[in-house]
Amino acid sequence: MAKKQAQILRIKLVKSGIGYTERTKRTLKALGFHGLNQVVEHEDSPALRGMLTKVSHLVEIESDTEEK
Repeated sequence: MAKKQAQILRIKLVKSGIGYTERTKRTLKALGFHGLNQVVEHEDSPALRGMLTKVSHLVEIESDTEEK
């Protein structure tokens, strides 16, 4: 049986977490962001989608299919 291709999401931080709650800042940190305009890549999962929903006003999301 062939494995499904992993869906990779490219996420870019476009707005600072300054002025937002500590919980929002911790979510950005958990996603791997350290600075503005930084791009991180993560495999798509329900947990990741939940975090992105909470910080959707601060990030841009671009889906990309991993090729192997």
